[in-house]
Amino acid sequence: MNYLDSTPVEQLDALREMDLASFRAVAERLLAHNLPLADRVANLNALRRVLHELSPFCAQPVDLVEWIAQDDVQANDYNPNAVAPPEMELLYRSISADGYTQPIVAASEESGERVVVDGFHRNRVGREYPDIRDQLAGYLPVVEIRTSQRERGDRIAATIRHNRARGKHRIDAMSDIVIELKRRNWTDEKIGRELGMDRDEVLRLCQITGLAELFSDQDFSRAWDVEGHISEDDFEDLTDDVEEGLSRTVNTSDPDRIFHPHHLWECYAAGFYAPTKHGVSKAQGEEMYRAFLSDLPRFRDALEHVTSNWKHSCEHYLTNRAMNRIAWLGQAAMCQATGIPASYRAGFGLLTLEQQNSANELALEYLNRWLAKNGRRPVEMDEAMSYERQSDIY
Repeated sequence: MNYLDSTPVEQLDALREMDLASFRAVAERLLAHNLPLADRVANLNALRRVLHELSPFCAQPVDLVEWIAQDDVQANDYNPNAVAPPEMELLYRSISADGYTQPIVAASEESGERVVVDGFHRNRVGREYPDIRDQLAGYLPVVEIRTSQRERGDRIAATIRHNRARGKHRIDAMSDIVIELKRRNWTDEKIGRELGMDRDEVLRLCQITGLAELFSDQDFSRAWDVEGHISEDDFEDLTDDVEEGLSRTVNTSDPDRIFHPHHLWECYAAGFYAPTKHGVSKAQGEEMYRAFLSDLPRFRDALEHVTSNWKHSCEHYLTNRAMNRIAWLGQAAMCQATGIPASYRAGFGLLTLEQQNSANELALEYLNRWLAKNGRRPVEMDEAMSYERQSDIY
């Protein structure tokens, strides 16, 4: 066969058995400047696919970068990564000066469209900035995710892993994603494994939502145990004799448990559930916990503020007898006084045993003050701690 006289499809099929010189001659013809751009791009992608099939690294997605028309690349609807305007501008400047050094990661749909898995903002820059769009002639560099990751739940997990590896994700969007994965019957264990979270973090994100369906997996850490099987049927509708904004939840069997949605929680607004605090390392945050909890006058002032001013948070958490209320008060007081989130709570373990006991006793004092003020009976330490897991919760 004369390669140069055959059709492009025949030439591509023949490349697998071709020597290097002949391959170059065919490639030059397939990519000739006198061809329409769309044909040149299609031929380039086809050539790369042939090489990818033969590559010793064909199992790695980055081995095959294709140029895909922007109209065929669609943003996903779940991305939990937010880029502030200055950072977005910096990304544009980086791509303008350095070009695209990282492709967009996408998954193929049956329609032929590619849905972005990672590169949400690289996709935006290629579309929204005219000079970049002109440079790329309406195309974007795309790597296709492994076929094993094409299901929506797997794609979501892949997006989270990419974002968390860079330390970028929003807590509210993460909470929404956990909802979706739970709806897809992902267990807490699988969510934690696939998203790189410990089970406490998965549980905190579940708690933020306040949705009944999130509590169907009852294999929680003991400090947050639920009793029996829970479904949406266990959640009673509000009646006229219940104050607006309140409802009851059966994550314990206590009919007096009060539930508030997360947007009313003062602790949530204060950053209690933030994964980190900017500029504070894990070791620094834990040391700040130790210093705060060992300073009893300061701890007392913060407990006074929380139990007096955080109405919704205290009602939501301090009426839940199935959790460690002593630990929650310690975390809440720390967050109120310093802005340090609960994610640094391991600092409780840096206290001496005597200091731990003193902090627990002070928290118990304020718990019982709050209970008495709200017409509830006082509790002893064992009941307040619920399974004595304070070191796991602080």
